[in-house]
Amino acid sequence: MSTITKSYQTLVGKLEEISHLNGVMATIGWDHQVMMPSGAAEIRSEQIAALAGVIHERMTDPHLEDCLDVLKEENITSLSKIERCNIIEARRNVTLEAKVPKRLVQEMAKLSSQSHLIWVAARQENKFSDFAPILKRFLELKKEWAQCVFPGMDPYDANIDNFERGTVKDEITPIFARLKDELIPLIKAVQDSSYQPNTSFLHGKFPVKKQEMLARQISQDIGFQFDQGRMDVSVHPFCGGSHPTDVRITTRYQESNFIESLYAVIHETGHGLYEQGRMLEGRSLPASESLTMGIHESQSLFWERMIAQSKPFCSHYFETIRATFPENLAGESATSFYQAINSCKPDFIRVEADELTYPLHVILRYEIECGLFDGSISVDDLPGIWGELMFKYLGVKPPTDTLGVLQDSHWSGGAFGYFPSYTLGAIYACQFYRSMVKELPDTEENISTGNFVPIKNWLNEKIHCQGRLCTPQELVMQVTGEKLNPDYFVSYLNKKYTEIYRLS
Repeated sequence: MSTITKSYQTLVGKLEEISHLNGVMATIGWDHQVMMPSGAAEIRSEQIAALAGVIHERMTDPHLEDCLDVLKEENITSLSKIERCNIIEARRNVTLEAKVPKRLVQEMAKLSSQSHLIWVAARQENKFSDFAPILKRFLELKKEWAQCVFPGMDPYDANIDNFERGTVKDEITPIFARLKDELIPLIKAVQDSSYQPNTSFLHGKFPVKKQEMLARQISQDIGFQFDQGRMDVSVHPFCGGSHPTDVRITTRYQESNFIESLYAVIHETGHGLYEQGRMLEGRSLPASESLTMGIHESQSLFWERMIAQSKPFCSHYFETIRATFPENLAGESATSFYQAINSCKPDFIRVEADELTYPLHVILRYEIECGLFDGSISVDDLPGIWGELMFKYLGVKPPTDTLGVLQDSHWSGGAFGYFPSYTLGAIYACQFYRSMVKELPDTEENISTGNFVPIKNWLNEKIHCQGRLCTPQELVMQVTGEKLNPDYFVSYLNKKYTEIYRLS
């Protein structure tokens, strides 16, 4: 056995062990948000901190570095593309991890565990002051982390890179400025339109058990494998899990609104399909992992926005939905349902926002995070700044912190730099969909008949199975023939909402 082969096999064994430990961390993180009794919060934070320390030790194991020293770029030309990718990704991860002190890793993990329940309580009690100290400490830790891993980089750019590798503020800011210029006037035109779709039938009493059955059926129809995943309830919908064979999606239910839970399930199913569709080779190795959060978000928004909010989808599922809630939807049609679920109404909550106002929710958070990191915004001033920006961009002002600055869970986990991924994902999704329709011209007919297999297979082949074999920029070029282009997203929104609201 050659030295290269032996070193690679040793590397794989160590990487698989790290992946399994990360899987355990993901599972107890899921339990923390879904099933854990509140009284276990303190011990759970200690458990998470201990496990984070173990993972850090494995990542900084000298033997791992020894393997990587042997597997230098000039020595691995005979290996496969996937094997070389595993080595490159492992080297990057090990290099970054080695720069972070174990103390900092453990403190961030412990604070994340503790802060989630503090955020939940602050949100329930409408007391931002209870959460503010946590937020201040997390900002300090994330700035320290940025200085460790990317000492020459702007701290917020370093945090963005954690989710959108290779992307910086200088690229995001012009895209978001363009969206503000286009969408704020369009939203105003929609609000001023003399034609407003009827949405009253979407409000009423919708039994949760029926909501659960409908959501599960549609999730399964579009391809989620429940023998390798499950669906539960959490405060904030998310997709997690430990492995492509153990994917966990969650939603939340309100008896007065079935659309929120249904489309949250479809959104999280999109994430789940990405995880379940990862390459079959080396599923516990870096090459098989999802690319960036923006690409991941493109898959959830692809299914939620491009597919499930389309006319063909509404046409296919309307009778099923009406049969589930006959008292509420009596006398309605697939067309009225399509218009209702795509209605535009600026409101307070990001996860309940329509696709036209949603980007402005993201831009608001992005601009606030930029300010928090460069010092132009203080944590204590956040509620007021949040309200000012909401009014400036969407014409509404949250009456409480619960409906404003406390609504998202991200900051309780220290996930700064994550929010841009949502709107980058929407732009990716629109561009991917456009390319798919070119290659699969029967797409709309397939959706209208409930045949989602060609769509799922196309996404598996073009995106899910690609793992980390190329950069996000290379993937977009590979799939669409051009770099990320927000023009398609802007045109899509203009065309769709001009038609629904009869603006021309």
